[in-house]
Amino acid sequence: MGRCYSVPVKNRQPCLPRLWLVSDARNDAVLETVLARLPRGSGLIYRHYHLAPGARRARLRALLPVARRYGHRVVLSGDARQARRWQAQGCYGAAETLARGPRMLRLATVHSLRELGRAHRSRADAVLVSPVFATASHPGAEGLGPVRWRLLAQRAQVPAIALGGMTARRARGFPRWAAIDGLSPKSRPPQPCSRSILDADSRPAA
Repeated sequence: MGRCYSVPVKNRQPCLPRLWLVSDARNDAVLETVLARLPRGSGLIYRHYHLAPGARRARLRALLPVARRYGHRVVLSGDARQARRWQAQGCYGAAETLARGPRMLRLATVHSLRELGRAHRSRADAVLVSPVFATASHPGAEGLGPVRWRLLAQRAQVPAIALGGMTARRARGFPRWAAIDGLSPKSRPPQPCSRSILDADSRPAA
């Protein structure tokens, strides 16, 4: 189990995917294509905040069989009870959202050392530390940069996933990463991630 995490932990989820696709209005039209081209066993963080609740659930229902076909894990932005109702395998969000509910994979969003402490108390199985770089999701927000990201990630008691302006090129040296646009190019059909990128991702963060 130790090889799956940055530090030894007990009673955690099995090895997490190294690569996570994050859903958004910007990549909705290509989600099925991207899911089919991701390495088997990747992850999908389903957000889709732009949709009304009924439409949001219906869109997830359409994506679930596609994700399962390729062995991807699906995590819903919401609390654990909602994720269970919607048949997702885990939940994603701020620590206070994840603190209650049934046992399942929990991915907590972290932007600071204070939020990292909250994530540890919320039973998080992994943390998405962001933004590493400037990102379209938060125009004008300053990125942590690789050095500050690593300093924060090294304090995590669970695996850290890099999010924010990530691309396959920038991801070299990060153990795990997630992206919206970085995995969903608009100008051309999404390209599969090379195995060499994933091999690089498996190295511990420096």
